[in-house]
Amino acid sequence: MIDAKVIVEKMKNQKINYDRVLQKMIQQWQQEETRPKILIHTCCAPCSTHTLEFMCQFAEVTLFFSNSNIHPKNEYLRRLHEQKRFVNQFNEQTNHHVQLIVDEYRPSEFNKMVITQGLTEEKEGGARCSACFNMRLDLVAQKAQELGYDYFGSALTISPKKNATLINQIGMDIQKIYGTHYLPSDFKKNKGYERSIQMCKEYDIFRQCYCGCVFAAKQQGCDLKKINQEAKDYLASSKISIN
Repeated sequence: MIDAKVIVEKMKNQKINYDRVLQKMIQQWQQEETRPKILIHTCCAPCSTHTLEFMCQFAEVTLFFSNSNIHPKNEYLRRLHEQKRFVNQFNEQTNHHVQLIVDEYRPSEFNKMVITQGLTEEKEGGARCSACFNMRLDLVAQKAQELGYDYFGSALTISPKKNATLINQIGMDIQKIYGTHYLPSDFKKNKGYERSIQMCKEYDIFRQCYCGCVFAAKQQGCDLKKINQEAKDYLASSKISIN
């Protein structure tokens, strides 16, 4: 397997272009005629759209839905259902065989981490987000090692609102702990974000108005009661149990 650290170290005297790092890794896979097994953390269906479309050309991809940060529970269930629906439709339309692994929903653990570290008042994009990235990337790395995947990565880098450099730095640090390699990415590059919006329209995917956690939602002035009711109505119309 390719250790992205080797490629990154060659770029140490310049700003690291993580999309370029990924492209170099893909070139090597193609030269070796290999299709690695990759476990990619997905935060929601919209972020997984172009990520899957692109990566499935070169690898066997499984998505890992691990998002205990999402509040309230009905909203979590709505996003999970949209993720499942998209994966099923994507497989049907492309003849790929993407699998989806759903982690346990443990919101109390996420909230405890935020409160214990004194991050409740951090602004969106600040230290609370860094801790959230670290928590979820650590979980996907653990799962990738447990199940024998070659690489672990994240679809979060498709969002222009997320710090891709930070996400990649965290991923590179986490790979030092586990017996699997990190997959660097900046999926929003090469019009990836624009393609994700287009795919959301093509697949009729729900796009949420906030990242997920209760702390950011309140700071952004989101009406959580309204969001909860809308999610509840969505689940009822989709005949999904909300217990």
